[in-house]
Amino acid sequence: MNSIWCFEDVNLFKLLCPHKYKNFKKNHQINHYNKRDFIYFEEDHSNKVYLIEKGKVKIGYYTEDGQEITKAILSTGELFGEKAILGEDKRNEFAQSIENDTTLCPVGVDTMYGLMRDNKTFSFRVYKLIGLRFKKVERRLQLLLFKDARTRLLEFLEELCDEFGYDCKGTGNRIIKHPYTQKDMASLIGISRPTLNILMNELKEEHLIDFNRKEIRMYKKITSVR
Repeated sequence: MNSIWCFEDVNLFKLLCPHKYKNFKKNHQINHYNKRDFIYFEEDHSNKVYLIEKGKVKIGYYTEDGQEITKAILSTGELFGEKAILGEDKRNEFAQSIENDTTLCPVGVDTMYGLMRDNKTFSFRVYKLIGLRFKKVERRLQLLLFKDARTRLLEFLEELCDEFGYDCKGTGNRIIKHPYTQKDMASLIGISRPTLNILMNELKEEHLIDFNRKEIRMYKKITSVR
């Protein structure tokens, strides 16, 4: 699993932003968004991908009865709208800024094709990203459909371990320094923020985790959840 998730450590903005490539620099721009601004809506024309220079973006969709489903929350260095590269004509999801002063680099599909054609390493990383994103969305939907709230949280914490965790040399515990707020986490696993608070505190009382606003410490025995 770690061999898959380690790709998340790469800052794609620094790696892929067109201003690093002479032939594309003149068409490069940065767009600024405030909190709750939409970058695109469902059914919008799909002709760009976006790199996040700063801030956070929520990716989601609405069910037929109007319920909002969050698919992903992305932060600095990540890419979204990538299905445009695969030939998607219209968006089947929305993208919304969830932090003030979020800055994005929009990249036209033709520009992306040119960069991928000229740089094999670039192309490999983009396709690996797309594969990784599909795996994450599939896993998250399985959690929402088939797991209770506590199990969803435990498995999500394990996912955070794979993405952001490292071993504490002194104790052997896993330390997770992640970019999510509690509101983000609750949205991603389909529960309310108060429910998340209750579950987190239950796990803390059971000596499975400890946490503060900046990090989560997972004790070794919790890793048997999978």
